This record gives sequence, structure tokens and C-alpha cells, in this order.
Amino acid sequence: MGVPGPKPTAPFGNISSIIIGKHCIGTYFQEVYNTYKDQPIVGIYKGRQPAIVLNDLDIIKDIMIKDFSKFSDRGQETYEQHEPLSLHLFNLEPKRWRLLRAKLSPIFTSGKLKDMFYLLVECANQMGKYLDKIDDEIVDMRDVPARFTTDVIGVCAFGLQANAIQDESSLFRQMGKRIFDLNFKNVTRFVCGFFLPSLYRNFIGYFTRDPVLDNFFIGITKETMEYRKKNNINRRDFIDLLMALKDQPVKIAEDIELTDELLAAQLFVFFAAGFETSSTTIGNTLFEMAMNPSIQSKLRTEINDELIRSNGKYDYESIHNMKYMNKVIKETLRKYPTVPFLTRRSLVPYKFAGTNITIPANTKIWISIFGIQRDPKYHPKPEVFDPERFNEENIKSRHEMAFLPFGKGSRNCIGERFAYMQMKVGLMKILKNHVVEVCKKTDKTYEIDKRGILLVPKNGIFLRFKKLSV
Repeated sequence: MGVPGPKPTAPFGNISSIIIGKHCIGTYFQEVYNTYKDQPIVGIYKGRQPAIVLNDLDIIKDIMIKDFSKFSDRGQETYEQHEPLSLHLFNLEPKRWRLLRAKLSPIFTSGKLKDMFYLLVECANQMGKYLDKIDDEIVDMRDVPARFTTDVIGVCAFGLQANAIQDESSLFRQMGKRIFDLNFKNVTRFVCGFFLPSLYRNFIGYFTRDPVLDNFFIGITKETMEYRKKNNINRRDFIDLLMALKDQPVKIAEDIELTDELLAAQLFVFFAAGFETSSTTIGNTLFEMAMNPSIQSKLRTEINDELIRSNGKYDYESIHNMKYMNKVIKETLRKYPTVPFLTRRSLVPYKFAGTNITIPANTKIWISIFGIQRDPKYHPKPEVFDPERFNEENIKSRHEMAFLPFGKGSRNCIGERFAYMQMKVGLMKILKNHVVEVCKKTDKTYEIDKRGILLVPKNGIFLRFKKLSV
């Protein structure tokens, strides 16, 4: 088809470096992006299957927004036999995705988020009590935010106290670690399921199942629903939405069955994505605050000014008033997109605008968020942490597809506003009365873990944590 790209080799095509652990997916697609930066479209092979890597932002906008109906499939595989929890909103094919997205979106409206805000503050206060006991110590700033966000998602999604801050051995915290532990079984499950679907479905998947994880989330979903129904409890939260879907008298769609497993999978992805991506971003923000003390000081000033305005209360309006906080978080997401790539699959043959290239239906497409967001063409001196990239003038001058941490278009992240709310509350509580500094244990190079499913630091984020004198 005349599409340039790296030469494939048997048996894995162009993905050998991912299979053997030389690259994680994020760094591999960044390398492809940088190598073929002047090419709008790059061709690679996933085994023997040809696939496309898109570099041109206008074409990316076409498939994400203008021609979304032709690319509404993320191209993610589901393996119900081996992974019943894989049937979630992120992975589902367009038919079930469209149905569930419409039914679950109401939980993320401004009104609902405002109703949930007090729950986030309660979790933040628990974290504050924990942090008040720490002074001039080296702290793992990936672990503390993860325990905070686990508590938040536990109470907001399941209506249950996860107690991860108070109890490091909390069951929810154990399950969270279990999902993202970069052990051989988990890495094999992800890499083979993502790149070698036939081999995974017919052979490997059986040996990488995790019945402990499956039974926990399916069991807790069923038990919570049964308990609420029996005791006539209505919290107007995520669980209640799922219960309403299950109990409605009219079938939502002829051939879509809302099983306990399908409902549990939606809670699972809310939990997994909600706690891990936000906690990693909080940790990455604190890393950059330690590396850039002047930015940290400016952010703390804004936090304290806003708390003075609100009489010391953490309220919903406060987090929206903090413009500098918003810039800092966006710059963190720009430099460290937790999910470093996007995927799509063509539903019909499609000709890319401005080219002579027409791809057949069922062609897999990848977009390197990591590559785009570290491209000096869109973000000058990309290695520099500069929150002012996200002032109004710079945002207007930049292509809208140059910042994609939550995706774009109809299939963007459903929990984006919740994530920002959660991260802001956590950072307010952490930085109000404490300073983070680099220490001997800090990996200032931020080496990326090549086994990572998400973009995560290999050596953790260890910072010196000091109380501010009042």
C-alpha cells in the first residue's frame, strides 16, 4: 500500500521488543513516532497482521471526532472465558459500549460529582491524619496516593469503606496491587492478550487466569446489590445505577444480557482505572513539585489562598477556582500520560484525508500519546516542566489533538471530571501543610518500567516529606 514503516521480522512482526521486555507499549510507539515523525501514517505488523500508527494530528482528529462512527471500536479484545472482568466499558465493542455509556454517564454529571464531593473530602481527611504523623521522612509517593484513591473509589463506586489509608493490608488495597503487579503472569496476560489474541484465547489465557480477582469483584458486586435491595438502601451512586439497569422490566436491547459478570466488570474498571491512573498522576505531580520547588511554592500559595476564601473548608467550588492547580496537573499529564497510547479499529474501509491510502475494515490503529505530548513541535522543550503551557493563550495556539491523556471525542474517558476532582483534593491535602523534596533515594531520571502496562516509574517515587512550621 506504500505505507512506510520498520521492517518486520518473524514471528512477531514489529513487536518483538515489547514481547522480550525491551520496550513497554508506550515507549515503543514513542520510538515509532519519533523515527517516522515526518510521515502522517506509519505501517507496522502485529505478528502477521498489518496495523497503522497515526502521527498526523488532523487525521487523528478525523478518526476520533469527525468520522468517529467508522472508528467507534477501540479494537480491544475481550476474553470472557478467561477474564470475565474484561467485558468493561473500555474494552467493549460499539454495540454494548454505546448502550452502557449512555446509561452510566449520568453518574459523572456535575450535579452527581458535587453530591459525591464530601466523600472525597472524608477520604482526604483520613489521609491528612496519616500524613500528620510523618515529618522529615522518606516516603513512597506512589503508595500514599494509591491508598487515598483506593478509599475514594471504594466508597464512591461500591459504597464501602476500603480503609486503605488506615490499614495497609486492606482487602481493596490488596486487590488493587494484584491488578497492576508487574509479575510474570500479569505481564504475560496483558502482552499476549493485546498482541497475540488467538494464541491467548486458545491456550495461554487458561494459565494466566486470576480467579481470586474475578471472584472478589463479582462476589462483592452481587453481595452489595443484594444487601441494598433487601434493606431498601438507595445511595444514588454507581451501584444503584447498575441495579436499576438490571432490574428494569423492559430489556434494554434484544441480544444484550446484563449478567452479574457484565455489571461487575463496569465496577472493576471504575475501580482499577479510577485508583491507579489518578494515584500515579498525583505521585508524578509530587515528583515534579520536588524537582521544581518554586512551582511547588506557587501551588501551595494558591491552595492556602483558596482555603482562606472558603474559611478553611474543602468545597466543590474551591477546586474549580484553582487555575494554577489545573495547569500543574495538566502539565503532569502532558509529560507523563499514564495511558500512553490510544487504540481504534476501523469498522469499514476508510480513505485517510489528503492521502491515497485506503485501509480495509478491521484494521488496528494506534496513536502515541507519549510521542505527541513530548514532541517539541507542539510542546517546546518537552523535558521541561512548565505549567504555563496550559494558559489560555498557549492552549488556543496549539492543535487540540496535541494533548490526549483522556482521549477525545465520544469515546473519551467517562471519568475525566471525576479524576481531576480526585487529584485536586488529594494534592490540596498533601501540599497544604507539607513540603516534598528530592532525596538520595529519588530517581531523578524517572526511568520508565519497561514491563509496565501503564506508564510508571521503575524505581518508584521516593521523596523527603516535611511538615511546614505553622
